[in-house]
Amino acid sequence: MFWIVLLFIFVCLVAAIYIHDVRQTQHTILRNYPVIGHVRYFAETWGEYMRQYQYLPDWAERPFNRLERSWIYRSAKGVPNLISFGSSATPSFAFRNASFPLLDEDRRSFPGKQIGIAEGPGACAKPYMAKSFFNLSGMSFGALSHAAVSALSRGTKMAGVWMGTGEGGLSPYHMEGGGDIIMQIGTAKYGVRDAAGNLSDDKLRAIAAHENIRMFEVKLGQGAKPGKGGLLPGVKVTEEIALIRGIPVGMPSISPNRHHDIGNVRQLGDFIKRVREVTGRPVGVKFVVGDPAFLDEWFADCVHNPEGCPDYLHVDGGEGGTGAAPAALADHVGLPITLALPYVVDARARHGLKDRIRIVSAGKLVTPDKVAWALCMGADFVVSARGFMFSIGCIQAMKCGTGNCPTGVTSVNPRLIAGLDPTDKSVRVKHYVERIIEEVEMIAHACGIAGPQDFALHHVTEVERGIAGFRNTGTE
Repeated sequence: MFWIVLLFIFVCLVAAIYIHDVRQTQHTILRNYPVIGHVRYFAETWGEYMRQYQYLPDWAERPFNRLERSWIYRSAKGVPNLISFGSSATPSFAFRNASFPLLDEDRRSFPGKQIGIAEGPGACAKPYMAKSFFNLSGMSFGALSHAAVSALSRGTKMAGVWMGTGEGGLSPYHMEGGGDIIMQIGTAKYGVRDAAGNLSDDKLRAIAAHENIRMFEVKLGQGAKPGKGGLLPGVKVTEEIALIRGIPVGMPSISPNRHHDIGNVRQLGDFIKRVREVTGRPVGVKFVVGDPAFLDEWFADCVHNPEGCPDYLHVDGGEGGTGAAPAALADHVGLPITLALPYVVDARARHGLKDRIRIVSAGKLVTPDKVAWALCMGADFVVSARGFMFSIGCIQAMKCGTGNCPTGVTSVNPRLIAGLDPTDKSVRVKHYVERIIEEVEMIAHACGIAGPQDFALHHVTEVERGIAGFRNTGTE
């Protein structure tokens, strides 16, 4: 009898936990995996006490280690992320703090920077005043679930930052929040192409008619797979996604490895000019640096043909990328952002284009130290994709291309997607952005400057010799 009563109590307890888990909205894992999901949270909570007995340190995981992910999770939840007993990091760069840091009352927030010019060759009808130095990079609907895109759309609106569409076209979920949107034009021209797959001026105008479409971005390449177009497995091409992209349902969405109508610098300039004239918006270019000599050729053409000069450059490091990609490209092609960004900044300065072209930096810049480093190197803005994915619940399960992401972020399974509550996760997006901005400003004040807008090369220095791309900016 005793064991029957005990079993009854146990069953009732499990049932109560199950009901609680499926009804709550804060934890996607518990909604999708009621009861057993608590094992993960138990391991996460008590893991820090047990790590001295295991062989996998906090910084050993790839592509993002536990320390980075934990910082983002805690920031997104709005809880303190202070550390105790000293730093466990082994940084390759360090910021040069001032002997007399700036007082809090003297600090100044980022004033915003205008992208695009209103007069002269290459002018656009509606330049964009970007208010935040940290923004959301492009991620396509299809690569992400509709719930994830909705959460990001609402959250970026609340945080006052822009959101990129990715190359999959403009979806209703991108527009849901009502915030600033950057419309990306990939090599397949999804969303802005005609029946033959060519760029359509009419569709460009239709997209630009939305007031919150602030800029257009021509995608030449991305860090995950330089030299290869976007890849969305057929299992993720649903009816809705197929309609937006204009492709068959269930067939893999494979973009060309480059634009058919952009084969050299001059054709790129003509393409930029056309999009800017049709839409009236600033036009940027996303690319991965390979041969630095290309930069001089491109920027020289911008000087001689300013009407085709891009308004901004989105520089993606070879370590970037959220989608499915061949390992050979993801691991070994494209310069890392630590090399690429200094090359682009220096080339822009050599050609006198600093006031004309803004630089947007990407490539695993998900925490305040890395964002501040990019600003010191000369970037005007920093964007992240995977950092925002973590903020809405991604656990780095590495199932992005299968459609079975356990947190619903990149899933096509309706049951798994239902576990991701956009209302709750949008608040986490806002918290993540606010914590990034707060701590980047904190680094700036420690360096003795009023805000991130005053970062310069001499504020950061290489710590370990031989780390690719970090230039020693000291005066030894």
